[in-house]
Amino acid sequence: MGTMSQQQFENFTASSLYCEKCKTAMPVRERLLLILPDRELYDYLCTGCGSSVGQREVTAGDKLMARAAAPPRRPRRSVAPRGLVP
Repeated sequence: MGTMSQQQFENFTASSLYCEKCKTAMPVRERLLLILPDRELYDYLCTGCGSSVGQREVTAGDKLMARAAAPPRRPRRSVAPRGLVP
């Protein structure tokens, strides 16, 4: 497998995980638990019952790689509110 293919799967977020309380795979939401100097810790919460179903750790290096791989952001244009344009 090439390095580009491996990089695509090194960092991902879950959209659904198995919940012990609900006894099925449920959609999850990610909650930031802790910010440390070298990493961030996230918790996955079941949208059905609210219980914790998993965790994810993002290192500072992972964040830098994700920013470098993301398409460049376009600057926002300021738009004058209606009625105030001369």
